[in-house]
Amino acid sequence: MPRTRDIIHIDQELCNGCGQCILDCAEGALQLVDGKAKLVGEIYCDGLGACLDGCPTGALTIEKRDAEAFDEQAVEELLASQGQAQHPESAPSPAQPFPSAGGCPGHAAMSLSPSGPAPAADEDDWPTPSQLGHWPIKLQLLSPQAPFLKGADLILLADCAAAALPDLHKRFLPGRAIALACPKLDDAQAHVDKLAELLAGGGMRSLTIVHMEVPCCSGLNWIVEQAMQRSGAKLPVGEMVISRNGTVLGKRNLPWSLAA
Repeated sequence: MPRTRDIIHIDQELCNGCGQCILDCAEGALQLVDGKAKLVGEIYCDGLGACLDGCPTGALTIEKRDAEAFDEQAVEELLASQGQAQHPESAPSPAQPFPSAGGCPGHAAMSLSPSGPAPAADEDDWPTPSQLGHWPIKLQLLSPQAPFLKGADLILLADCAAAALPDLHKRFLPGRAIALACPKLDDAQAHVDKLAELLAGGGMRSLTIVHMEVPCCSGLNWIVEQAMQRSGAKLPVGEMVISRNGTVLGKRNLPWSLAA
């Protein structure tokens, strides 16, 4: 029987579909439907609001209204059907930052030359040459004045996608600049700030977001959209979605990008 209790409310106008709340909900009560977070069922929501803090737009709130009672057994069955289990005691602790020891020599910007033809492969040689054209490659370490960004086609690559793509160097890197970022574990607002600087000062020709199929990874889209608005940059932006086994699931031009 419905009773008055605390339960999640999702403002569909504010929701950007980043999927962070889905990852933060240990009960599996939320799903992405048509690009927006939705409550799967009232019985799966405990009303404690663990999903609130991670929402970048403030779309999630707790409201008090008539709702079906929270059903822990139903949650266990739902998680089992999704191939999950509740083991909060084994959840990893948030990563702690390494102490800083001043400037890192590895941050220095430099252009690189592809390695050329691959040597004869043996157990100690990689079978294909590197096509990486510059260093550094982490988004937060790139400089707006880096020469390799001038007129570049930039690939904004989710960290996990880099590991999943079997042909990253052959298919994605030749002739392109690259920036790696994680929308879940990194500081998303810091990425917005940095990317806005790069877009305003780098003179890039295009930007393509390459991310995994998992919901949190699409947070890169939000980061790029915010950076585009802040910088006033005018360039085409594309999106490519990668499966866990490295298959390209789809690609499109994003509706808010500006065609060159």
